Amino acid sequence: MIGQAQQATTPVPRFPAFPVPARAGVGLKGSHVGAILEAMPAIGFFEVHENYMGAGGLPHAQLSAIRENYAVSVHGVGLSIGVDGPLNTDHLNRLKTVVERYEPALFSEHLAWSTHDDTYFNDLLPVPYNEASLQRVCDHIDEVQITIGRQMLLENPSTYVAFDDSTMSELEFLRAVVVRTGCGLLLDINNVHVSATNHGTSAADYLAGFPIENVGEIHLGGHAEDEDDQGHRLLIDAHDREVADEVWQLYEQLIGRVGAVPTLVEWDNDLPQWPVLQAEADRASRILGVAHNRHQSNALH
Repeated sequence: MIGQAQQATTPVPRFPAFPVPARAGVGLKGSHVGAILEAMPAIGFFEVHENYMGAGGLPHAQLSAIRENYAVSVHGVGLSIGVDGPLNTDHLNRLKTVVERYEPALFSEHLAWSTHDDTYFNDLLPVPYNEASLQRVCDHIDEVQITIGRQMLLENPSTYVAFDDSTMSELEFLRAVVVRTGCGLLLDINNVHVSATNHGTSAADYLAGFPIENVGEIHLGGHAEDEDDQGHRLLIDAHDREVADEVWQLYEQLIGRVGAVPTLVEWDNDLPQWPVLQAEADRASRILGVAHNRHQSNALH
């Protein structure tokens, strides 16, 4: 009887349960959907942000057509995991509806905050790395994972300032979050490069110490170059151009060391034509394919 009751309450999947293959994915943009559905390219998966909270319309029709043929990841940008206060439960419940509706292979959010009271900011703002922030972030991740009924991935941020009251490094903070909550990590290599350049540290050293065993997804993206008030090089995580050569080099070195990890190419602003974005994904897929074949060959010997 117990087995029958459990079977009766188990929701029937609406879409095929595609695994995330050893190929790169891209962010899904409405202007590209027609070209994608016509060509059905060998893209590993498509990422959507949490802006599918409405009941219907063209965006949902497009996403449903994509989801019938591809794995999808949902990437949150508005949960404000690091906020000094409670999460917005209405927003979280709407996000839960999106997750249940599209059955994504992966769900992720940023280590950042973007709200204050009823105000939403366009920026993902950093948190100090101390015990108070750690407890707050962990409590919020616990709430998210319980609400949506699955593990979430937490993304390392791109930062432009450091807090005097931080008592641990970013890597120590991320490791502690994983231990306390059981969440996974989303490793954004462009963010690593941006932050290391802005703070005068080593991106390679950061990646060497990153808990890669907890990484469920990697992000690549483009950044803009600027200068700070002292004339020093300043990078902005803009997502408005091709992935930089420096980021490709870091990615290829990492994948060569750890093997294939689901990878997404982000391009959210100044969108190119579909073939340009597909070419970026194809470049990542070639790197993944080489690493996958090498690790399989090593496993046989």
